[in-house]
Amino acid sequence: MTVTEGQAITQELIAGRYWPQEVVHREEGRTGWHGQDVRFGRPVSLMEARPVQATGARRTAARILRESEAMELTCPGRAATVFDVLEENGAVWTVMDRIEGAPLSDLLWRGPVNYVRAARIGLEILDVLAAAHREGITHGDLSPGQVFVRKDGGTLVAGFGLLGNASAPRVTAPSYASPEQARGEGTEPASDLWALGAILYMMVEGRPPVRDRGPVEATLRAVDLRPIRSPRSAGLLGPAIQGLLRRDPQERLPAPVVRAAFTRILREDPEEPKQAAPLPCLRDAYAAVRRTGRVWSRRTVGRPALLEVLALAVVGASLTALALTGGSDDGPSASGPTPSRPAPSGTADPNSFYGYEAPEGFSIDLPTGWKPLDRSGSADASYRVTFGASGDPRTLAITYSEQLGPDPVAVWRALEPSLKRVFVDYERLGDIRAADYRGLDAADMEWFSEDTGVRERTLGRGFLIGSGRGFSLRWTTPADNWNDAANRRALGVFLRSFRSSAN
Repeated sequence: MTVTEGQAITQELIAGRYWPQEVVHREEGRTGWHGQDVRFGRPVSLMEARPVQATGARRTAARILRESEAMELTCPGRAATVFDVLEENGAVWTVMDRIEGAPLSDLLWRGPVNYVRAARIGLEILDVLAAAHREGITHGDLSPGQVFVRKDGGTLVAGFGLLGNASAPRVTAPSYASPEQARGEGTEPASDLWALGAILYMMVEGRPPVRDRGPVEATLRAVDLRPIRSPRSAGLLGPAIQGLLRRDPQERLPAPVVRAAFTRILREDPEEPKQAAPLPCLRDAYAAVRRTGRVWSRRTVGRPALLEVLALAVVGASLTALALTGGSDDGPSASGPTPSRPAPSGTADPNSFYGYEAPEGFSIDLPTGWKPLDRSGSADASYRVTFGASGDPRTLAITYSEQLGPDPVAVWRALEPSLKRVFVDYERLGDIRAADYRGLDAADMEWFSEDTGVRERTLGRGFLIGSGRGFSLRWTTPADNWNDAANRRALGVFLRSFRSSAN
């Protein structure tokens, strides 16, 4: 039976309970419906996806419920609320609270949208994806049919858990599959960023970057092999779209850089209402710091601080806090005037260093074996990158902000109350000291804290580079090993080698 969007039809009940009444959108392998839960007499939204993966409908249903529940807790009101998943007649049916909004595919059916509106919708989608990635969740099936635009202009993302990290080629909405998905190599967070780029391309150009070629296999082959024409109507959004649609997942723009691009477009457009950007999904912060193990407990401690940042924003101090504590997210690509040298694999060598160039625009020498552990950014262009290595208890965090006060000592002083709330057994060591860092105004603050029973010592050096912009380097080691020769040498290397294109 062939149906079109908005057509009311008669269909048998699903599982004897759910009545699909009206098709609201259709994509390859997927149909969205408005329906009714006849048992409780309530309206619902249903998503029908075909075919069932080789992993089995039962495992797929369990994953959808698990990941949807996690996303509802992490991004309340921004991810679809799922209360039932079932398999019938070779399809997986996801039952959700009635979604009061139109699928983005319906909006785009009317034609392209202005690149500024695309940036605003893209920013909201990116926030949800970044929150999912921090929870270890990959969407893997993102397309315009999984994004809903509410009447108030906000967006909601559905479809988490259907595909996840499956290695089977994506068969729903193949025009939005990433090249690695098209080759059957599996799904990773970078695949979601490609899908976001493809959605943005569709929004400004009126067509996806790779047109549907009929058979799924033909479309996936085109995704993998055919060159993509540069968008012609993307305006200032063009570089971000092209950066997201890089075929090598390691070269795609990281989420913080994309977020900064969206934010600048919204900030600079004279027609855009000057209202606050939607708050990022941050409820995962509390779950993150409860995770067991030294890696999680130490390296995600900045998340509660980021929540504190949002509170401080009300009184104008948010960017100060983010610049010096920040948050965490994902991985590197080359940037800068010379090629990046990837970190060698293997155990960290405290006596050997290599040059690392970050896509955010800074470079630094790191111990051999070290790499980025976490990355995050916020809508105001602030970001944080944390470096370390498996089995090495030490970490280095680098943060950046564009709206700092004129006194680096005052920046640290304003931050200290939140540090006391975030770190277990926080204790400042000595005074906050004004310093000179290559002729720049700087300040050093040291403190002790405890992590999973280990007492740690941290040195934070914050410095200003002009126009309210600044960095901080935060070096943390076990307190008992602070004065080891290898640790003193590493700190010296960090401070000598750090360079930024923002200077």
